[in-house]
Amino acid sequence: MTDIVDKVTRSRMMAGIRGRNTRPEVLLRKALHAAGFRFRLHDRHLPGRPDIVLPRYRAVILVHGCFWHRHEGCPLTTTPATRVQFWEEKFAGNVARDARDAALLAGAGWRIGVVWECGLRGRDTAPLMARLAAWLRSDEHRLELPEAGGGERSGSGESNRGFT
Repeated sequence: MTDIVDKVTRSRMMAGIRGRNTRPEVLLRKALHAAGFRFRLHDRHLPGRPDIVLPRYRAVILVHGCFWHRHEGCPLTTTPATRVQFWEEKFAGNVARDARDAALLAGAGWRIGVVWECGLRGRDTAPLMARLAAWLRSDEHRLELPEAGGGERSGSGESNRGFT
């Protein structure tokens, strides 16, 4: 199957996909700040430059896009029909890098929270935020919201553009 846009257009589209300050990340940061949590962003001194770092709680929060980081069981975790081998290798590399960075963070004594894009998309985030706040104040080492397979499409018709 051929691409529906030319190479220049596709290149421009792909260049527009951000790795930082994505809509889900900004939404989560606003909610955390409103709840009284203070944090740092993209700390260069930590493995993988975590999206949100809460030194007071010795915790990091990674905001993962379901497509790029392969949220298991989520409808947003699709594979493009063209260049399947390329995409499978790309996704496998992303997942391996995520696992490596998480192991390095855990080895350095950081607690790790992963918030998936589908958990922030088109729904009330209050339950997610309550669970996240409880985790930050607890001694649990790992949290994933929503859990694998818990993703569901909101039906809002919003595109995946800008979520990573």
